[in-house]
Amino acid sequence: MPVSLIATTPLPCSELSHAACVQGGPWIFANGIEAIGPGLSSSAAFAGDRALPSHGLPRHRREGDAVADRLKAMLEQAGTSFANTVRLDQYYPTWKAVDPYHRARRAAFGDYIPPSTSVIMSALLPDGADICANVLATLPGHGLDPRRVDPPTVTAPSWSGFVPATVSGDLVFVAGQMARGPDGPDPRAHVPAHSLWGGHEARKQAEYVIDQRLMPALVAAGASARGALKAQAYLRHAEDLPHFLEVWNDRFGARQVALTIVQACDFGLVDGSLEVNLVALRDSALPGKRVIEVDIPPEATFGAHAVQAAGLVFASGLMACDRAGADASIGAVDAGRRMGLVARAEMNVLIGHAMRICEAAGVGADSITRALHFSTSLEGFHDRLGVWNAATGLRSIPYCAVQSPSHPVPGCTTTLDIWAWAGH
Repeated sequence: MPVSLIATTPLPCSELSHAACVQGGPWIFANGIEAIGPGLSSSAAFAGDRALPSHGLPRHRREGDAVADRLKAMLEQAGTSFANTVRLDQYYPTWKAVDPYHRARRAAFGDYIPPSTSVIMSALLPDGADICANVLATLPGHGLDPRRVDPPTVTAPSWSGFVPATVSGDLVFVAGQMARGPDGPDPRAHVPAHSLWGGHEARKQAEYVIDQRLMPALVAAGASARGALKAQAYLRHAEDLPHFLEVWNDRFGARQVALTIVQACDFGLVDGSLEVNLVALRDSALPGKRVIEVDIPPEATFGAHAVQAAGLVFASGLMACDRAGADASIGAVDAGRRMGLVARAEMNVLIGHAMRICEAAGVGADSITRALHFSTSLEGFHDRLGVWNAATGLRSIPYCAVQSPSHPVPGCTTTLDIWAWAGH
């Protein structure tokens, strides 16, 4: 069953539009919500008074309020509310936007803020935007109303206020976790001072995040590592990826979880090297987990090509590469980089991967509910959407796009993270 469009925003000078809010069964996806929308307009409240720029609320508080207002309006249009949200993902190009946004978020969400992940990235898609939010919510009346889980050893910073984990039906959503102890840095998560070979910092942080944060949250929610479905890992240093992946595969098994790994610029924890969030299936529903492997190169993902459960399809971060490196089609048009041919060639490969995953799940491209683009360059992004349209026939695309510092495959620029609805 294809998804339903709840809110779309036409792109200027284009036949395409941004599927800002879509419905897949009982799930509502708000995608890439910013105060400056794809239509390049911003609310008057966010813009402030140019004649009196120092009057009124701080600039990022106004922007946060505008983002929250857009989210609220979309959820209400879909028939739900902040009380039924189960996941929040936020991206910022500057840390200065985070605290004012948190104040706006608390004012909008009230006592319940769902599991959240916030990371600093290189840039957002619209010029002038410093806050980008993605929200996942449920519709009332489907037995999916969120139930908060508060493991005693898994807490959230008081200034953020989100719940560490939420149960919604058979699914568990765990907030982005870092190597933060209850009262500050935990020595178990770091190489001992003055010890050159007392371990690798990123590895120790990965072990701590998984063993002391993710696993206790899963257990408290009635789940375990076997039920892990989808994870996003943000790394400060690109060279730490193999260390993180080694730890991850040791705990969760190689290619058993849809896994997206991208580099971020900064985190809320000053000495944090990584942040990881997780979606899992409760143990009572484990027979419903299906690992999908399709006819694309294994090197195109760091985890399973995709995992299907509870009517949802979670893909690993897709990359346009094989065992020889970047796909040959990308190098073949390298001379046309300024014409956008390299980006188009890469997107053709990525969409081909996505289509094979959808086919294996028994759905079409019109069932994609979210497409996160982590790219080292956002120039010419509309051309990439044109490739989406040409390959799938979709005119309204549920995208979110942020710029990351680097890509793990030389010659590639983009990691594509898709979710899809495959229920009834």
